[in-house]
Amino acid sequence: MKAQVAGRAVLLIPHRGETGDEAALPADYRRILAIVRAAGGPVQVKGVGEELGLEVGVRGRLEPLRAEMTKLADRGRLHKRPDGKFTARL
Repeated sequence: MKAQVAGRAVLLIPHRGETGDEAALPADYRRILAIVRAAGGPVQVKGVGEELGLEVGVRGRLEPLRAEMTKLADRGRLHKRPDGKFTARL
């Protein structure tokens, strides 16, 4: 789902309660959810980045991924722990 904010195209990520169907999410977000679920426990952004094939050693490469994971947590699809790790919501 795309929308315009301040004249720029942005992706809309629905809250978990609005649609239970993950097919409404963009493919990148579905891949992130699958990686976190497969981990079976708390994961760091770096671990998800490695699974996605990102250059985790390059400073700043993980910030967009961290933003995506935080957005998923804000929408109730992931849980962000106080230590900065993420877990899947049941």
